[in-house]
Amino acid sequence: MNELTSAFKEIKEFRDLPEDIIMEALESALVSAYRKDTGASAAQSIEAEIDPANGRTKVFVEKEVVDEVEIDATEVTLERARFYNPEAQLNDIVMVQVDNTTRNFGRIAAQTAKQVILQKIREAERDALYDDFIGREGDLITGTVQSVNSRKVTLSLGRAEADLFRQQQIPGERYRTHEKIRVYVMEVNKSNRGPQILVSRGHRNMLRRLLEYEVPEIYNGQVEIKNIAREAGHRSKVAVSALQDGIDPVGACVGMRGIRIQNIVKELHNEKIDVIEWNNDPEAFISKALSPARVTGVYLDDDPIDSKTAVVLVPDDQLSLAIGREGQNARLTAKLTGWRIDIKSVNETVQSALDNLDAPSFASLTERYADLIAEAMRIMEKRRRELAVMPEEYKSLARLADIIEQLLQTQRSEKRQVYLQRREETRATLPPQMFELPLDVLAISQALLDALEPFENIGEVMLHCLVDDAVVERRLADVEGEPMPELQAALDTIMASDLDQLLAEAISIEEDDSVEEPEAEAGSITEEAETEAAEADVEAPQAVVAEEEQSESDESEVLLDAFGQPIAQEEEELVTEDLAEQQLETLLVEPVPVETGKRGREVTQEEVPATYFSEEESEKEFELDRRKGKNQRRTDRQKRRQLVLDEESGEVIAKRRRKSSRGSWDEEEWEDYDY
Repeated sequence: MNELTSAFKEIKEFRDLPEDIIMEALESALVSAYRKDTGASAAQSIEAEIDPANGRTKVFVEKEVVDEVEIDATEVTLERARFYNPEAQLNDIVMVQVDNTTRNFGRIAAQTAKQVILQKIREAERDALYDDFIGREGDLITGTVQSVNSRKVTLSLGRAEADLFRQQQIPGERYRTHEKIRVYVMEVNKSNRGPQILVSRGHRNMLRRLLEYEVPEIYNGQVEIKNIAREAGHRSKVAVSALQDGIDPVGACVGMRGIRIQNIVKELHNEKIDVIEWNNDPEAFISKALSPARVTGVYLDDDPIDSKTAVVLVPDDQLSLAIGREGQNARLTAKLTGWRIDIKSVNETVQSALDNLDAPSFASLTERYADLIAEAMRIMEKRRRELAVMPEEYKSLARLADIIEQLLQTQRSEKRQVYLQRREETRATLPPQMFELPLDVLAISQALLDALEPFENIGEVMLHCLVDDAVVERRLADVEGEPMPELQAALDTIMASDLDQLLAEAISIEEDDSVEEPEAEAGSITEEAETEAAEADVEAPQAVVAEEEQSESDESEVLLDAFGQPIAQEEEELVTEDLAEQQLETLLVEPVPVETGKRGREVTQEEVPATYFSEEESEKEFELDRRKGKNQRRTDRQKRRQLVLDEESGEVIAKRRRKSSRGSWDEEEWEDYDY
């Protein structure tokens, strides 16, 4: 066994890398060392082979077959070439083995080989670490606290490190050095220093994974986690459902004497966890989700405009418990159920109805439940006098409150049906093209366009204005000036135009925006470019004739090229261009200088603090970028399109700017389209 075989086995055992990766690193090192030692060019192909059994190395170099060798590094005789390739002929290129290569390597070549081996091994280690941890993304992992600062906690995971940023920590939790903690792997990214592992303890999926580890029924698929609403460090709500008959999902998660859920509570810094059984009935599910508060009734209002709202009726002594500290219980219930929660007390509902008995909406109430209303008035009078109210009297108030909310819910449903019917009838009167026109066709301000963005198209804006303009007014409440008259004027202009032609114009501009600028430059020549080319072709012969006459009249002048420039000057320009290209290559090859601190110390890339956003902040940032890009495209389209009224013909005319051959917008060139 030679030294190379011993080094190969040592690297394999110490680095814990596959044999093929180490062998590839050694072969690359031999190739680099040979190039450094012999000064071979990068164009010359060089290959290296290593026998893992005995450690013998072979280096093959690309050479040309010649009769007589003049340059041994690039040429070989026909006899020797046929030893490696029996079909070789003169002037062919063959791969020839170089003898005693490694023994003749100098110090510089050996150092180069060492650097290549180390670099390849580091890259292989980083890739192996990344492949190892990318498979654990979305899972729990145990790490040791290595360092703590105000921005993040660095955890040691053995061969790698993880970052627990402040936004992903549990509020109020303290971390000590060398302490072992369990974290959730959110994201694994590649970097020059190895995998960048981002972990969290406040993510809701960490609670999901803890439940899977602690509850065998969840891990085996007998119990399913439907949804999780979590505010880390304070409270969480988990909705579970049984997938197998005879299993209590809540009891399985809580465990005997609460042992299972208590283990999770301790792991999450005494965070309160409510386990709720999933129910397909929204009323029953919302009632359970508001636990530990007792609910008198739930009344659903699925409004297509104002989204889904659930009015929840609770006793007076349960109002604060249902809302929770700073609205936490109601907020978590809304996240868990997907309904907007409106919590009302029994006394509040009854008192509001008693104060508005003269309203038309309560006319049927006074006729059918006169005795109950009189009883409620008597009870409310006792409450105002701060007299004791019996439980039976509370039940009477709760009954009346339930009747009131059911009446209001029925009235809301009837109004909604009338609204939907009127909406469908109005929609049938509008042209279908209206619902395909984008909002940026309207000649309105950018602020007004941003406010109307939820409507998505002009047809929806027109439909809401005709059915219920109060909806549009609420959307435009924050827009300065007089947005409604401006919007109405723009809609009138659209209605007076040819919708088919306007839609075709909008589609053509959409297609223009989808074409990238490099493709436009490399694509077909525009009409302006063709005109310029034709004019250049006409002027070119005249310029050639003039140059010929000038050369015949004065033969002693310096020779000119086809462009009328001296040949010597052209050579000087070519030399200048070569120097410029060399400088450009130097700039591309040379490393960028590192910034220097105030005391002259170099600031490395690793010392620059990285900014990390939480999941909600990242979504908000992405949404802002998306809207910004959409607004910019909308502004560009408005600059290219104008709807004006032609005073002579009395018709609406759309003007659109076209791009010139130079890729810029010409302010003077407009095309008119009569609608």
